Amino acid sequence: MSSWAPPAKIEDLYAKASGNKWAGINRPTAGARDETAAEVGAADIQLYSLATPNGWKVGILLEELGVEYNAHTVNIMKGDQFSKGFVGVNPNSKIPCAVDRKGGKDGSTEVHLFESASIMLYFADKFKKFVPPTDDTVARAELMNWLFWQMAGQGPMTGNFGHFFTYAPADKCEARDYGASRYGMEVQRLCSVLDQHLETRPYILGEEYSIADMACFPWFHQIVREEGYKIETNNACNFLSSTQYKNLMVWYEKILARPAVQKGIKVCGW
Repeated sequence: MSSWAPPAKIEDLYAKASGNKWAGINRPTAGARDETAAEVGAADIQLYSLATPNGWKVGILLEELGVEYNAHTVNIMKGDQFSKGFVGVNPNSKIPCAVDRKGGKDGSTEVHLFESASIMLYFADKFKKFVPPTDDTVARAELMNWLFWQMAGQGPMTGNFGHFFTYAPADKCEARDYGASRYGMEVQRLCSVLDQHLETRPYILGEEYSIADMACFPWFHQIVREEGYKIETNNACNFLSSTQYKNLMVWYEKILARPAVQKGIKVCGW
């Protein structure tokens, strides 16, 4: 059996990734690529995002909070996230990011926010909604468990599955088989984790709807909805048997029915 023999440097492999949906914007370096400034509206809160699973999280929270904000759509296919204005808010050039122009104890400090869970935790704490109080260390620990679980596991693994299932080059059949099976199985395991957790409670933290639910909902939505990850002959819901998780589906339908969630998933639409 032949074994993989990589070249001495990864740069010699870059061309192998050509043909995927993101090849035109992928580079190994960070930083601004143009001088375009960030759009700024009149509200104290400025959101820079796109209606993707990570973007949905913050859109849902802001709609649930009912606060005023300006939403600016970032076209990641055109590379808007590499503009000088965007990089000034988020040096990692990923959506979503946000600015609170009245942050700090005195309400006069401009706060830059990036990473979806960090943004959610900041605004939930600021407005004291959908999050346990800071002095409830037990409930806060449970919240952090699930936020970190989502950010380190559910989101990245589902995204990796989506890449191989939907976006990888059509002619990379063996790579797509490997990636879809490797990450698809892990997505199923993560769904099972949440499904079993929800067997004895209506929401992730128990009786109360929280940012943990808002953070975990979008990536499951992406593998259930018809418009989620799909190819010409199949979709993720069918491929992964996503509706097999009965407790998870009850939770999902309950959250999907919330008016603020319906609004939130449309914020910064494509």
